[in-house]
Amino acid sequence: MVLCYSMMSYVDYAMMYHLIRGQSVIKLYIIYNMLEVADRLFSSFGQDILDALYWTATEPKEKKRAHIGVIPHFLMAVLYVFLHALLIMVQATTLNVAFNSHNKSLLTIMMSNNFVEIKGSVFKKFEKNNLFQMSNSDIKERFTNYILLLIVCLRNMEQFSWNPDHLWVLFPDVVMVIASEVAVDVVKHAFITKFNDISADVYGEYRASLAFDLVSSRQKNAYTDYSDSVSRRMGFIPLPLALLLIRVVMSSVKIQGSLSFMCVLLFYFGMITLKVLNSIVLLGTSCVFVKEANMEEKLFDPPPSAASSRVNSRAHRTKHVHTAPQQEATADKGGPSLTSDNSQLPTIPETPAPTVPKSDSDTFLTTPDEEEDDKIINTDTGLEGDGLKNRTPKKDLLEIDRFTICGNRID
Repeated sequence: MVLCYSMMSYVDYAMMYHLIRGQSVIKLYIIYNMLEVADRLFSSFGQDILDALYWTATEPKEKKRAHIGVIPHFLMAVLYVFLHALLIMVQATTLNVAFNSHNKSLLTIMMSNNFVEIKGSVFKKFEKNNLFQMSNSDIKERFTNYILLLIVCLRNMEQFSWNPDHLWVLFPDVVMVIASEVAVDVVKHAFITKFNDISADVYGEYRASLAFDLVSSRQKNAYTDYSDSVSRRMGFIPLPLALLLIRVVMSSVKIQGSLSFMCVLLFYFGMITLKVLNSIVLLGTSCVFVKEANMEEKLFDPPPSAASSRVNSRAHRTKHVHTAPQQEATADKGGPSLTSDNSQLPTIPETPAPTVPKSDSDTFLTTPDEEEDDKIINTDTGLEGDGLKNRTPKKDLLEIDRFTICGNRID
């Protein structure tokens, strides 16, 4: 954060503003759409970069290195955070130009872009897992828009010497942007659930899943921080946004004198207190949602051992189904049985199936394991026809790994 802030101090916001303002309306509209797509791609790629840095920094000392080292990963992470913060800065500057345009045509075009999102998503087939991904993406997008609007208001208030009358000039446009975003999301989700015959109660399950992630990360054997687990689920990376917000606040607010430093210190302690209170309220609310969803017993289940035992039992069951038809075929032909030829056949060492880490909060969104086992048995024995040969069962999206769901990305 310190290195990226020092790098961001060399970026001239005023020059960027006038450079973007000199472009045509259609060009700015295309640029804004490209920036939205680039923001999603950067979020997806940046999570991998930060994960690689965390894994490399916490690797045991005695383990043989199979990577480039901590310093190159750190430099890549610094470069990523700087570039992503620069991209969000251009996005906020484009929105600021739209707010300050005389006829508000650019702002209207940007708002109409939200309605294009309805066309691209309503008439597609969605399952519950895909809808969960879209809901997380909408949450992240709406929070990012709030931060962008806050940056626009700070920059405009600085230009007008913090005149409170100018705030009421910006207020209608801010409300219009937020109202259009909320209206588009409501209409989009309403028609998606209608066309795909999905009950509205599924959003309660989504809320319980996020609450379970937050509560489970508070345990002693948790792998990540409580904020990081939910952020991974939504594909949200707070570092670039926090860096840009600190850069804008430090350039907009002038700190002079000892009284100003005391006010900044009190504001810092107030924000820490607000964070602690917010975490307490979120934890209590999440516990209520987990109890309502009857997911308390899953908090104490060890996920790796359960997953490994289930994979081993499934492999044993499929192995038994494979050998049974061959024994019956040899018995009908009158040939020697497989049991008598076991000494002649080479023994193949049985390798255990790789276990995939899985979140317990995803179990209610996927099909039961017994149904998957029946599907495996049916496909292996060929009950549906001779043409079906060893088809693998279809995996649910949320069954793969909750850490791979990041910014609409499925590995």
